[in-house]
Amino acid sequence: MEFDASIVRCGVPLVPQTDNPNEVEGILNPASTRDRDGRLVIYPRCVAEGNISRVGLVRAEHGLFERIGYALEPHAPYELRREPGYGCEDPRVTFIPVLDRYVMAYTAYGPQGPRIAAALSRDAYHWERLGLVDFSACIPNAGDDKDAAFFPDPVLAPSGSLSLAMYHRPMLHLSAVDGRSAIPTLLAMEPHQRESISIAYVPLDDVMADRANLVRMRETTQVATPNGTWGKVKLGAGTPPVRVAEGWLSLYHGVDAVERNGCYELRYAAGVLVHDIERPDRILYRSPEPVLVPETALERAGIVANVVFPTALDLRCDLGERIYDVYYGMADARIGHARLTLGEEAVASAA
Repeated sequence: MEFDASIVRCGVPLVPQTDNPNEVEGILNPASTRDRDGRLVIYPRCVAEGNISRVGLVRAEHGLFERIGYALEPHAPYELRREPGYGCEDPRVTFIPVLDRYVMAYTAYGPQGPRIAAALSRDAYHWERLGLVDFSACIPNAGDDKDAAFFPDPVLAPSGSLSLAMYHRPMLHLSAVDGRSAIPTLLAMEPHQRESISIAYVPLDDVMADRANLVRMRETTQVATPNGTWGKVKLGAGTPPVRVAEGWLSLYHGVDAVERNGCYELRYAAGVLVHDIERPDRILYRSPEPVLVPETALERAGIVANVVFPTALDLRCDLGERIYDVYYGMADARIGHARLTLGEEAVASAA
């Protein structure tokens, strides 16, 4: 498939408030949705001293971004630990019509390390935790996991079951413990052994019978590995997918390493994925080159240098059917705003 997409930067709508202790280490990686009245709501990760994270609530209207509180603050056992670095991180929010609920997937960083958790809301403002996502039926001894985001509509799992689907990224213990020093070992692995984008599935009938089953995944499959010309260290989901004419579209992130003076510098860039509308494990398009890379001063320097990390897409119906606002983390310190414009409907290449 040939696919045309372009991004232009639109500014920096959210920066840490100097007088807010809950943002002293950054405001970043936001989710977004439209509430029942069509107003844009943004859910930034707000980081207090000691790398303690909350999910904020920001209402965006008429170009103004008003902080109105918090969607989630760490208090569940799986969000707390004695050591520094815990809480509710990197949310993604999807409205799922068949459930008539907003679903938030987020990273709960607690005593076991990073795990995926989920919460539900009727109105996009008040949230009820469902708990940690349970992969025991499909991943023996499941461990660290991140970058979760739900698809908005039921799809077919590889088994043929009509299911609700969720991106996730199972992590390697090696990269979590050794960081940059593990890069040579990671790059020596086969691409499918490195951290990759996976999709997990839970049968729709199970969830309709009991919404608590939304976190009980029954199967999972790897769909995109670090085997391209960029994003060779690892790949992870970025935004929740949205439905376009060609299939399910999302922005994802890829990480590369550049060796300088005997050390590695990491770069987080973003690209486009398009999945088959019925079977999202089938990738129809993947960006051969990134559509967004760290270029500005605020993307190249911050809490973590050289990071653009897209986590939210908002359809701008007032501007066109194929125009989206993108909200993304800038160097793990601030939130950037960009505009994604899709070209004319792509035509699949002949087999």
